[in-house]
Amino acid sequence: MKAKVVADAGISLYTESFGNPDHEPVVLVMGAMSSAVWWPDDFCIRLTEIDRYVIRYDHRDTGKSTSYEPGEAPYSVEHLADDVVRVMDGYGLPAAHLVGMSLGGFLSQLVALKYPSRVKSLTLISSERLADTDPDMPTLSPAVIDYHQQAGALDWSDRDAVVEYQVGAWRINAGTAHVFETEKIRKIAQESYDRTQDILTTFNHTTLGGGEEWLDRLNEITAPTLIIHGTEDPVLPYAHGLALKDAIRHSELLTLQGAGHELHSADWPVIIQALKKQTSES
Repeated sequence: MKAKVVADAGISLYTESFGNPDHEPVVLVMGAMSSAVWWPDDFCIRLTEIDRYVIRYDHRDTGKSTSYEPGEAPYSVEHLADDVVRVMDGYGLPAAHLVGMSLGGFLSQLVALKYPSRVKSLTLISSERLADTDPDMPTLSPAVIDYHQQAGALDWSDRDAVVEYQVGAWRINAGTAHVFETEKIRKIAQESYDRTQDILTTFNHTTLGGGEEWLDRLNEITAPTLIIHGTEDPVLPYAHGLALKDAIRHSELLTLQGAGHELHSADWPVIIQALKKQTSES
């Protein structure tokens, strides 16, 4: 793994790359409030073993990238989508395959619309449509809401308490197909906490707006698109994956039976096999 800071327009984005730069480039875009390490090292290495050049990065207000005071983020979702292109520019990539999870999938859709020539393919994991709110779509599970209500009482300077809180959050997000990977998630949560200057800045992602001019235009996406969604996702229920499939022309859907809002290592073989096909040079 090689670290690199991409700086542009007063913004500093901390990135890490794996593999051979001569191979097909894959940029991993993680979800809200999550630094790059939530794409596990082992997952990235597995992608290099199918001859992919893998880049992951910390969003603003996570990890080692530019952060702002809590509640004072001067950016929108469109700015975060622009950051994906900044990362590509920093590596001299005219185009790349984007793999986005949750908010990362939302941002990847925006990049595909705003910068179509920069996107070789899209893979959207546990994501939702870049669209106006649909009152008919299922919403966040009450169990997830109930769990996060305790956040206000947490001492966010207490590393151990925050790590255990995050382990609990990922446990709530998990499906029933596989045994929850407690120690793996705890290790990642510790690493993420330690690389983030102020963990409270990650909450700036909860107030993001913007991108309205790109809503409900998914029929304009021309990049080959793969949608991966678990049938037991409590954050963005499976219906969101089906809606994405309907909205993006010629897209394909990989259903993970019993999977939640997660990237469980037991699902990696099928995911990586699908990514091998999706990210092959056309």
